[in-house]
Amino acid sequence: MSRNRGLVYLGPGKVEVQDIDDPKFANPAGKKIEHGVILKVISTNICGSDQHMVRGRTTAPAGLVLGHEITGEVIEKGSDVELFEIGDIVSVPFNVACGRCRTCKSGDTGVCLHVNPARAGGAYGYVDMGGWIGGQAKYVMVPYADFNLLKFPDRDQAMSKIRDLTMLSDILPTGFHGAVKAGVGVGSVVYVAGAGPVGMAAAASAQILGAAIVMVGDFNKDRLAHASEMGFAAIDLGKHDRLGEMIAEVTGSPEVDGAIDAVGFEARGHSGGEQPAIVLNQMMEITRAAGSIGIPGLYVTEDPGAVDAAAKQGSLSLRLGLGWAKAQSFHTGQTPVVRYNRQLMMAILHDRLNIAKIVNATVISLEEAPKGYENFDKGAAAKFVLDPHGMLAKAA
Repeated sequence: MSRNRGLVYLGPGKVEVQDIDDPKFANPAGKKIEHGVILKVISTNICGSDQHMVRGRTTAPAGLVLGHEITGEVIEKGSDVELFEIGDIVSVPFNVACGRCRTCKSGDTGVCLHVNPARAGGAYGYVDMGGWIGGQAKYVMVPYADFNLLKFPDRDQAMSKIRDLTMLSDILPTGFHGAVKAGVGVGSVVYVAGAGPVGMAAAASAQILGAAIVMVGDFNKDRLAHASEMGFAAIDLGKHDRLGEMIAEVTGSPEVDGAIDAVGFEARGHSGGEQPAIVLNQMMEITRAAGSIGIPGLYVTEDPGAVDAAAKQGSLSLRLGLGWAKAQSFHTGQTPVVRYNRQLMMAILHDRLNIAKIVNATVISLEEAPKGYENFDKGAAAKFVLDPHGMLAKAA
């Protein structure tokens, strides 16, 4: 293994690629483990959730190695690993999950009870998620490998589709989960809030689930143009604040069967300022009676940069009475990636889902990661994919 390098959070607005320790077979508490593998990172993506930390909107500590969207090649394995061999190319769910606790056994791997002493749920390179080292790096250790990893069946095929397959670690299953929980099926009329990568993944997921029409709303003109180019009905939220009327212009009705919030707690309103509950309240307004709302957008329990004291603790001004009166269903929380990643892999491998094109996958080197964060923060209509070893460039 050569010298490891990783993207390190230094403080609000500051990230830097630095030399970091080589990965070891140990948990965050330093206890030796044998159920993990060490990966040579083939691709690792910049996520909007990472951007929340970099903006200083969480309690993330300086020195945190970022990155929870990881695809890699097994180069070492612990003695307890039975299902994987050196050279296997694998997708890593962003959830760190033990596979043994009550929630993992029920398929709710986003809230594993064993990998994080502070709360339910673990993730790589993320605040309050157990201290697991992130994968925006050249090498990373993945625990509970037999349970967590998804092996690609053919190396050459995988490398030929690696820009699509890299989305399996997070945004594609997250968008799909949002669509499933919004009740999307054949003939559904669907609205997606947010035309960023997760929103586009949710829109694509709604399509393959059989939606009749998928609308995507945003203020960002470039992202709306890309959404329209990909075949979705783009809703320009800058026109006015009556979302139902804009939906009716497309469908003839101000209501939808299901809605997906792919924005989260940094949502903005027409004033230009933050209105962290605005998307959720709009979802209740436009979703039909007995309809469903999927919420893959991130909400946090602590937000140092929030607009008011309540929001700093994750308390939002919701019109819950409206949702109750309409008998709507809501589903929140981290996506249990292992519930969906295998079927989505098959859709990619058999040319049913060109997700790299839909989210505008843009490959850059690991050393260019700080610039990628800067451009993403400006609202680029792209999903930045880091190429630590130049393997994606060679595959192209």
